[in-house]
Amino acid sequence: MGKHLFRSSPPPEKQTAHQSLAETAVQECMRDITTVISKWTSSSDEFLFSTNSRSEAAEFVEVVRHLHSTMHRLVAVNPSSEKLIYAQNLMQSAMNLLESEFHRVLKENKQYLHPESVSLRSCRSSRRFSTSTVTSISDSEDEGGSYEENAAADEHRFSGGDSDAMDDLKMIADCMISTGYAKECVNVYKTVRRSIVDETLHNLSVERLTLHQIQKMDWEILEPKIKSWLQAAKLAVRKLFFGERILADHVFSSSTNIVEASFTDITQEGALALFAFPEHAAKIKKLSPEKMFRFLDMYESLANLFVEIESIFYFDSAAAVRSQVINSLAKLGDAVRFMMNDFETAIQKEASKTLIVGGGVHPLTRYVMNYLSFLADYDESISVIFENWQLTVPSPLPESLFISGGGDDAHPEDLYSSPVSKRIAWVILLTLCKIDGKAQPYKDVALSYLFLANNLQYVVVKVRSSNLRLLLGDDWVVKHEAKVNQYAEKFEKLAWGKVLTSLPENPAEKITPEEARALFARFNDEFEAAYRKQISWVIPDPNLRDRIKISLSQKLMLVCTEFYEVNRFGLGGDAFNARYTPEDIGNYLSDLYFGSRGSGSSSTTTGSGSGTGSTTTGKSRGGRSH
Repeated sequence: MGKHLFRSSPPPEKQTAHQSLAETAVQECMRDITTVISKWTSSSDEFLFSTNSRSEAAEFVEVVRHLHSTMHRLVAVNPSSEKLIYAQNLMQSAMNLLESEFHRVLKENKQYLHPESVSLRSCRSSRRFSTSTVTSISDSEDEGGSYEENAAADEHRFSGGDSDAMDDLKMIADCMISTGYAKECVNVYKTVRRSIVDETLHNLSVERLTLHQIQKMDWEILEPKIKSWLQAAKLAVRKLFFGERILADHVFSSSTNIVEASFTDITQEGALALFAFPEHAAKIKKLSPEKMFRFLDMYESLANLFVEIESIFYFDSAAAVRSQVINSLAKLGDAVRFMMNDFETAIQKEASKTLIVGGGVHPLTRYVMNYLSFLADYDESISVIFENWQLTVPSPLPESLFISGGGDDAHPEDLYSSPVSKRIAWVILLTLCKIDGKAQPYKDVALSYLFLANNLQYVVVKVRSSNLRLLLGDDWVVKHEAKVNQYAEKFEKLAWGKVLTSLPENPAEKITPEEARALFARFNDEFEAAYRKQISWVIPDPNLRDRIKISLSQKLMLVCTEFYEVNRFGLGGDAFNARYTPEDIGNYLSDLYFGSRGSGSSSTTTGSGSGTGSTTTGKSRGGRSH
């Protein structure tokens, strides 16, 4: 044991040699450092970390590191050496110089180190050399124009500064961290960068509003703030927070713990204020259906950004930010379901009594279908929001609504696997139920069927020309188009039945002039009565109008022309009783169903629960807004 101890301890002469070597190394480092400190602290116009002196700065950093390591060696062999005191004082001076330079580089390169500039440069690098997830985070297509155009414009805006600034900061940070001065370095970094983050959020109009403040706002004030938030959220995530992460990762790459602590302290307060706004807005008390689309805009924006937010704020210390985003999404979903339920209730309570002149499209039909077509544009968002929302369909429903004559079509939950499709199909069915009831007061049964045909045609066209078709499917469209044709056929039969039966079944059969005159007179009276009655009726949809007119023309003109050609000369050359020739009939038919008194476009007064106000929408995709 003693032999082992003796062998582990160097002889006195060797220990003295080690002390001498360590003290000599410390002395040399101190001399080199003193020269640099004296030079760069006495100069007021030049700086150590600049283009002209960067090589000297790198040498200085290496000497400081060497001093630190040699001090540790000297402590190991001679902890009472007087040179340690001088070396420690000199090390403090060197750190003061590096801290000063660190602060200066951060401040003087503010534009070049702006988060947006950092994120754009990183994005260009990733697009040129990589297919990493950075590309998706920094995608700037939502801000308009091509990526290259935006990058070029922003590069010009943020071109001020030293292109080596990030590397300079990293060099200083690595040195200060490795020599035990991490706290001083991080404090400077957090102070400067937090002010930049706060300033940027302020410029993006991000306000730190409380729930109480938002709940007191009128919608006219809150809605512009929501619009502003939608733009701010994208820029904050994809440029501000992303840029700060890139900068922190680069500057403090030697310590993951420092990256986490500095980034979280710099961004968390602003991020929480930004991502709490949707939750607060979703808790306002007056959530009418017309406001739904602004909340869907926020939901969609936040959902689209969520993966990026998670990748930026993945640290444990940033869990509050991720939780806030999840809470805001949940509250926005609650608000959307509440407003959708209110929308359905408004349809059920709609109690307008005034008939639509001419049998045109009812305002309720227009309002509901416009609302649903806008809603279908958010198909991905509402698919998630409605996923576990149970639909309860009351029964029985009017038999007239059944497409096939059975009861299946009255229960959307039996026809669709998607909760969104069930909900949409149910709301349309609920609306058609209301329209069916509004057809009953028409005294003319033919006009009631025209009213039903017009309204169902409007519904079908809206479904066919929007994302509703993707939700309801082609079978739904085909079945309801068939129902429109059924309504149209019943309308034709009731409106023109007497005209069609006023002529003989066999128009080519020879009859006496007296019989011909009687039939012509009867046809004249019936046609004139039908025309006068229907001149104020309207078919707003041009395709449906043409289909009905073509059908009528084929039925009337074929019989009328043949009967006229066979019998007009039997009137003794006097066709006085044939007031309407086949050509006249065609001309008269072409004038019908445009609504001579403006019918079909007039609004009717609605009950207090109609909910048929203007729909406020906010979705913008590629510059399109509803």
